[in-house]
Amino acid sequence: MVGLFWIAEGDVYVGAKPVGLAPGVRLTPEGILALGDRQTGMWPWEDVHALAIDDVPVRSLKRNVGVAVDLVLTVGLGGGDEAPTMTVRLTDAEGAETELTAYTAAAIGYSQKEYDLSRELLSRLTEGAGSLLTTLTAMSDWGRRHEGGSPRAGEREALLREWAAGAG
Repeated sequence: MVGLFWIAEGDVYVGAKPVGLAPGVRLTPEGILALGDRQTGMWPWEDVHALAIDDVPVRSLKRNVGVAVDLVLTVGLGGGDEAPTMTVRLTDAEGAETELTAYTAAAIGYSQKEYDLSRELLSRLTEGAGSLLTTLTAMSDWGRRHEGGSPRAGEREALLREWAAGAG
């Protein structure tokens, strides 16, 4: 996991990699792929004018206390174990918006810095084919080299900055 992205076997997802029929969003060189039993579709990059993300849990002291209380109540009362979701919003050239759902990958939320850098990176992906292919290739290559783990915060932030700048 790097920022809001889950990179596995060279595949890049916004949020957690979906399992089974769970909702998810995969970024491919061809376009954005909606996954899950309640959302399907493929949006070619040339049709995507803007890409944003909402409802992202960002860490704060207040949020950490709230998550801890929710965890105690959920586990203690035998509640559900479903992760929080976020909304990926695509806007086409005509201004029409499509909202997709993805599970978050960070149990207690993302740092503000990783959230901001991830948003910058998502924006970069809509700048054109050169930026898109360079960025997704760098992310995929990193994922293939670093299977099975998430780097520390400083390295994650450095990777996000590098990818957003277009360096590979």
